Amino acid sequence: MNELLASKGFDIQAVLLKSINLPARLSSAIEDKLRAEQQIEELEFLVQREEKEANRKRVEAKGIRDSQAIINEGLSPMLIQFQSIEAFRELSKSPNTKIIITDGKAPVMLNTN
Repeated sequence: MNELLASKGFDIQAVLLKSINLPARLSSAIEDKLRAEQQIEELEFLVQREEKEANRKRVEAKGIRDSQAIINEGLSPMLIQFQSIEAFRELSKSPNTKIIITDGKAPVMLNTN
């Protein structure tokens, strides 16, 4: 436009276009491309989310492992037996009727069913 109108004394700085109608095939191709890009972004987001979830589960598992290691360090057969006796003592103070069958070693009540 500048080339056509410059000889007539016009200097065009900017052109405002209100509406452009593209051919149906071109418009469809652009929409398909945008849709494909959107799907790629969605899949990338899902991958990132799953990676973060996997990392969270790894951290949780390490915490559980560390907790169990700490507990195992402090456990001894004497401590387990003492806690078993304390548990049975507390259970005996309960007003409910109960029958406790045990082998005298295990800290659990034996079930006769």
